[in-house]
Amino acid sequence: MKSHVLLIDCEDRKGLVNQITGVLFKHLVNVESNDEFVDHSTNRFFMRTEFSGNFDSGQIYDDMKNVLPEEANIMLSGKRKKNIVVLATKEHHCIGDILIRHMFNDINANILAVISNHDTLKSLSENLGVAYHYVSHENLSREEHEKKVLQVVEQYNPDYIVLAKYMRILTSAFTAKFPNKIINIHHSFLPAFIGANPYRQAFERGVKIIGATAHFVNENLDEGPIIFQDVINISHTMDADKMSKAGKDVEKTVLSKAMDLVFDDRVMVNRNKTIIFN
Repeated sequence: MKSHVLLIDCEDRKGLVNQITGVLFKHLVNVESNDEFVDHSTNRFFMRTEFSGNFDSGQIYDDMKNVLPEEANIMLSGKRKKNIVVLATKEHHCIGDILIRHMFNDINANILAVISNHDTLKSLSENLGVAYHYVSHENLSREEHEKKVLQVVEQYNPDYIVLAKYMRILTSAFTAKFPNKIINIHHSFLPAFIGANPYRQAFERGVKIIGATAHFVNENLDEGPIIFQDVINISHTMDADKMSKAGKDVEKTVLSKAMDLVFDDRVMVNRNKTIIFN
């Protein structure tokens, strides 16, 4: 039987759950899970439903449009692996983790390619069976380099772009082409230390926890909607290098968790925040 995920985002009003489930009942589907949430501060209703059966998905979509508010956002799709492109620079810990999980079918995605402005990770990517595109930024403006990167990305038409420690700042013109489709891992429990050498700054401040944040990238870069965060405890015995090593482990797990949530259609965006259905 076909298995689908239904995501609905609309203005809240009485009777929405009854109307939505009424449509599903009409089409004799088997509802496997259902979660809903109302953000009272914005008066928005969010709902995620997994269901299976023999049905006409187009007709279900049309019937949903008829019962929901006119401005409702409806996403109805079959459960499938997402197609992704990964952008990286030189650091191997995040991209290595992603590629190994991909090789062992432990990620709900097909990695179509890795793109990098350095050739450092070429052998790692290709040895694990993923195409690698080296797009140098030397002697190019940011816009010229992004244009070349975009040309490669558009060859693959991915569902999502994952920044696995990609250290180039993306312009708003680039991010605007992929709204809520670029996932980044940041080396801090945001908001936190800004600029270069964050672990040196943390060490000098004597912090007692360090963490990482996975978020969508928008025109505000590191201020986009947060998907997942985690922290670990540290002590005064750790210098900046030891903190950096521990921080990389957190980055891997946080990015991995965020990707699992997004690729399983469990993340919805409400302005600059996210609704996470676990």
